[in-house]
Amino acid sequence: MTRAAEQTSGGGSCGSCVNYFTSAKFLLYLGHALSTWGDRMWHFAVSVFLVELYGNSLLLTAVYGLVVAGSVLLLGAIIGDWVDKNPRLKVAQTSLVVQNASVILCGIILMIVFLFKTQLLTLYSGWLLTMCYILVITIANIANLASTATTITIQRDWIVVVAGEDRSKLADMNATVRRIDQLTNILAPMAVGQIMTFGSPVIGCGFISGWNLLSMCLEYLLLWKVYQKTPALALKATSKIEESELKQLNVQKDSELKPTEGVQLIGEKDVTVFEPQLEKEISCSARIAEPFITFRDGWVAYYNQPVFLAGLGLAFLYMTVLGFDCITTGYAYTQGLSGSVLSLLMGASAITGIMGTVAFTWLRRKCGLVRTGFISGIAQFACLVLCVISVFMPGSPLDLTVSPFADIRTRLLEGQPLPTALPADMSEISFTTGMHNWLNRSSSVNSDLEMSSDSVPLISVSLLFAGVIAARVGLWSFDLTVTQLLQENVIESERGIINGVQNSMNYLLDLLHFIMVILAPNPEAFGLLVLISVSFVAMGHIMYFRFAQKTLGNQLFACCGLKSKAVSNDSPPSNTSTV
Repeated sequence: MTRAAEQTSGGGSCGSCVNYFTSAKFLLYLGHALSTWGDRMWHFAVSVFLVELYGNSLLLTAVYGLVVAGSVLLLGAIIGDWVDKNPRLKVAQTSLVVQNASVILCGIILMIVFLFKTQLLTLYSGWLLTMCYILVITIANIANLASTATTITIQRDWIVVVAGEDRSKLADMNATVRRIDQLTNILAPMAVGQIMTFGSPVIGCGFISGWNLLSMCLEYLLLWKVYQKTPALALKATSKIEESELKQLNVQKDSELKPTEGVQLIGEKDVTVFEPQLEKEISCSARIAEPFITFRDGWVAYYNQPVFLAGLGLAFLYMTVLGFDCITTGYAYTQGLSGSVLSLLMGASAITGIMGTVAFTWLRRKCGLVRTGFISGIAQFACLVLCVISVFMPGSPLDLTVSPFADIRTRLLEGQPLPTALPADMSEISFTTGMHNWLNRSSSVNSDLEMSSDSVPLISVSLLFAGVIAARVGLWSFDLTVTQLLQENVIESERGIINGVQNSMNYLLDLLHFIMVILAPNPEAFGLLVLISVSFVAMGHIMYFRFAQKTLGNQLFACCGLKSKAVSNDSPPSNTSTV
């Protein structure tokens, strides 16, 4: 009897493992891991390829970064609207094929350029090679736009549907997806970097093209399996009126407000609901104006969301040099830190980022979603105080007597080109490109590099990176909080366009932070950039605090010992609505 029970128990464990590995949730994770791995390899490699193609100049890399940032900024709402208006499977498959096909085509063109660059230079006075550069940047930008559509579709829509009404499951899935992002951000560039180091750029291009071809087929199959296992994905809301009548805002659940209080909160910034219009014949001028109208309506709808302040607060966190991007790593290199030390620091930042995803799930269960964002914001800002202190410690190159614009004036007088920057996400920039980027920014860096690490006190830079690494716990917990607030409180028929505008806001602030560095590229001005960055982070969290205060009122600070209430807050919403 005992043996039979053990066999039954063993069979049950085996069966549960099989069920998990064949579930829609795991297949979604696997598809996301494949997609992110290919994405990170490509974004790492394309920056290095463009630098090598143009004779170790950052011109092509900077142009590519500006095109990418500008495209998402202008087309984010339009991409989101396209996601909203088309069936889920069609959107996911189309964006997947376009993204991977673009990367494969770019890889092939780059291989041809690397192999026949000398011959291309002699044809048509070099114009053919210039056309190849333009083609590579254009196709790579298309791949990035398709990647944006994929991110909105899978991470902002499919995950919500797969999780169903279980908000705890949704939080766990969001955290798992972010952990996958953290791991691939480190491992994928390392893998492709080894191939490029011990092989050649041509081998690197061929490997990335082959990987994307194989990955595209597997991801296509995985998306189809997830779609089959989740019948709800076939149903997509088309009427905003019908959906708004059934939607229960998470902010009301999280605060356990009375119905009258919920109406008052929503009344402060009403969600715009458009009456369905009868189809009419569309004129040519209306078709031309349609993208501009979509752009306008998307930003208006974003502003009218009840979670607008939370989303804007997240965007403000992108206006910072306190991340492991090309600027901070380049600055650290000028202060005597070696590449090996920086790689260890990047690994530590990935670990603290994963800790942030764990902290998010724990805090959400204990305190509720809105309070989790508030606590995460305080934790991040407290850690960034170390960065502020580092500005005034021994070893800091801060010198207020040196004008931040001195380098620009010198270059203009000498007729030299202005320093350039690559506005891209911090996880998508190679260390090699980042180092070159900062080294080309100022005329005083060469003399700094000649100093040994012993001649520069490491107190300042140590405090700087201690603050940056520790702050990532609060950063990623806050990011997940705002992500889930958008998932739960934006009606289904507007998820695409609202998240598209959110991406545009993130890119806008990210672009502004690179412009800030271009205007003040000297290491002596980096301390000012740190202070400005901390100020923007503080403003972002103040916006979120205002949102949390409107949502929870006097209950905002009551986050301990309320486990039962927190659990009830995460219960599925009822079918009735007070909207």
